[in-house]
Amino acid sequence: MTDHQQADDDTAAAPPQRKIIHVDMDAFFASVEQRDNPDLRGKPVAVGGSSGRGVVAAASYEARKFGVKSAMPSVTAKRLCPDLIFVKSRFDAYREASDQIRAIFGHHTDLVEPLSLDEAYLDVTQNRLGIPSATKVALMIRQEIRAKTQLTASAGVSYNKFLAKLASDQNKPDGMCVIRPGEGAAFVQTLPIRRFHGVGPRGEEKMARLGIATGADLAAKDRAWLAQHFGSFGDYLYRAARGIDHRPVRTNRIRKSVGGERTFSVDRHEAEELLTTLAEIVDIVWERIERARARGRTVTLKLKYNDFRIATRARSLPRNVADKAEFAAVAREILQDQLPLPRPIRLMGLTLSNLEREGTADEPDDGQNGQLALF
Repeated sequence: MTDHQQADDDTAAAPPQRKIIHVDMDAFFASVEQRDNPDLRGKPVAVGGSSGRGVVAAASYEARKFGVKSAMPSVTAKRLCPDLIFVKSRFDAYREASDQIRAIFGHHTDLVEPLSLDEAYLDVTQNRLGIPSATKVALMIRQEIRAKTQLTASAGVSYNKFLAKLASDQNKPDGMCVIRPGEGAAFVQTLPIRRFHGVGPRGEEKMARLGIATGADLAAKDRAWLAQHFGSFGDYLYRAARGIDHRPVRTNRIRKSVGGERTFSVDRHEAEELLTTLAEIVDIVWERIERARARGRTVTLKLKYNDFRIATRARSLPRNVADKAEFAAVAREILQDQLPLPRPIRLMGLTLSNLEREGTADEPDDGQNGQLALF
């Protein structure tokens, strides 16, 4: 099939034009801590453990200016920002604020797809208040969030999920961006490739080797070339570079697992070092589990050896994992059963599956002038 034929198929398959809002709370965990403790306001704050094995779960914007970010080891964060203030996670407080925010969403539409405690997609094409402008709805939602929670939210407004999520990140914090019908392809092509959902550091490095640095570079490649270099992911890249995304907002989508992994610059083999690394990964993954409000029964450990062989070992409980301590204990038992390892590893990962949950995590998967007023 030629690109021209596929473009025709994309157009034919396009659903009626939607009005999508992506709402993303600003530095949510850290902002809740600053709201509840006035002494923290205006100061660099990290949510997470401050011990040598601790990991940053979230960072305030004051801390981000120093390069502090989530999933960073606490010792690294402290080195970047000596005045960094660490506070322990309070997920009950974060859930309470999240529930307030979701109630605000429900005031405007039933079509809400939560991605985590602090972000969601909303389809407001047909909304409860009958407001024709998605931009106005987004402004109202942001105002209500500020009034009821004393927290700020950023929003992206567009005609599909991919563009709305890109837009919500455009003017953070406490900002909004609108990408109107007909503007999506041009907007996407100005972006660095790292802004594309699903393109991580390694993907960015591969694209750089192939001469792709921006959305415009990506849009210049045809479907066959992208499939040759990126396999099935190439189809997503082809559509994304043109601002195409037909996914609906799904209110009951179920994710199969929540996890995370670390690739090491130096291979690891010693038992003490491996157990320390596992504790760091537990911190990262449990924070994601809490964000997603996930509960599951199966813990899986992934090890990639220095010869690139991959081994996975899983353990299932008769009920959901109770808390972080039990999650860590099960993971540690799995790892200890494998010790001593037959050879050094270059990657370790941890996953919770068999989930019972609400919400989901996002995954990668043009109009006429007369329509602009709708946005």
